[in-house]
Amino acid sequence: MTKTEKAVESLMDKIVTLSRSRGFVFPGSDIYGGLQNSWDYGPLGVALMRNIRESWWRFFVDTRPDMVGLESTVISNPRIWEASGHVENFTDPLVEDKITHIRYRADHLLEDNGINPSEMSLNEMAEAIKTKGIKSPAGNELTEPRKFNLLFKTYIGATEDDKSVAYLRGELAQGMFVDFPEILRSTRKRLPFGIAQAGKAFRNEITTGNFIFRLKEFNLMEFEYFVKPGEWEKYFDFWLGEMKKWMASLGIKESDLRFREVPEGERAHYSKRTIDVEYNFPFGVKELQAIAYRSDFDLRNHAEKSGADMNYTDPKTGEKFIPHVIEPTFGLDRAILAVICAAYAEEEIKTASAETETRTVLRFPKNLAPFKVAVLPLSAKEELAGIALKIAADLRRLFTTDYDETQSIGKRYRRQDEIGTPYCITVDFETLNDQAVTVRDRDTMKQDRIAISDLPGYLEEKFKT
Repeated sequence: MTKTEKAVESLMDKIVTLSRSRGFVFPGSDIYGGLQNSWDYGPLGVALMRNIRESWWRFFVDTRPDMVGLESTVISNPRIWEASGHVENFTDPLVEDKITHIRYRADHLLEDNGINPSEMSLNEMAEAIKTKGIKSPAGNELTEPRKFNLLFKTYIGATEDDKSVAYLRGELAQGMFVDFPEILRSTRKRLPFGIAQAGKAFRNEITTGNFIFRLKEFNLMEFEYFVKPGEWEKYFDFWLGEMKKWMASLGIKESDLRFREVPEGERAHYSKRTIDVEYNFPFGVKELQAIAYRSDFDLRNHAEKSGADMNYTDPKTGEKFIPHVIEPTFGLDRAILAVICAAYAEEEIKTASAETETRTVLRFPKNLAPFKVAVLPLSAKEELAGIALKIAADLRRLFTTDYDETQSIGKRYRRQDEIGTPYCITVDFETLNDQAVTVRDRDTMKQDRIAISDLPGYLEEKFKT
């Protein structure tokens, strides 16, 4: 392993360790030995997830007159997934270790060995694996590649037979397509307009890893934007630009992003054009978001298979047609990981005793921080703690507020730095005389003395910048 690879591994280890120790992400089912790539969001992870999701919803939905929301079911009529092409086409090429019987993505193994598998058939993959002598990670022989469907299959009712088969949704889009006529009727929206949704999706992924980057059960945010057939290109470009703006608001630098035009052989079966928005994670440049032009593939298929009318009638011309669709898709779990990676920093600072130490800090954008404010009495004695608790209770009406009275003030500052709290408020013995507190800025570590009565206004101004 090179020095660079060791540094990358070390950084990712630090991020995972910090995420677990501070309550962002825990291993799922841990007391029973865990479950492959299953992760639970702890108290701070839930808060960060909510803040990112609410930021997305406000940016793309609440502030726009041409967007509406939807909450569709996780389990739906299986005919939906047959009509959408997912039962037939939603597959990955798999190989199996002949000794351990562990399965791996054939395309990923080929990529790891410097081969681009994007337009390869299964036979071509098999030949490349044989010619290159590619083994499993355990060093064993592999079976020939075969297709593996990613939909999670379940059963409805008391019997488990073909008539009771159903699927957990593999994407959010189909609910928006199936409900398109109802939304059109009930909202009377005119083209162009979009339907947005955020929620759980499920894929029976074989290749998992890299913390919360690739999961079987994951969180998506996406919208379908319905346009006239000849206008898709301008809206494709528009929404790509809006995606860049939103990512910048998360603290993600454009220099860490790559915009990859996905070639035809790699695109999903429904896509006529796709751009993957990739982020430079510590473990490599990987997909963070995507935008696809789905044409009228989904609405037309559902119209044909269900008999429902998916047409839109132009109110000016009376023309009837099936709209085309632009789909920006955002992986919420990947956004959380990217935000943590972008915010993570280590820096050398001088302590009060003039010694040098390393400070770890998560420089989240203020609106994303799990706690906006932390109240820290210099002493746990009642005379200070009573004032601090009153300040914390008052501030909770305006900001998510933490309270911490254990260990030295320096260690408490470090804990708040590590979870990304923008402002710490210290109640000290001078507070008893001047009714003021010290407010410490996370990023600059500058401290201001502020009257308790002025705190809400002071902080509100800070959060505007």
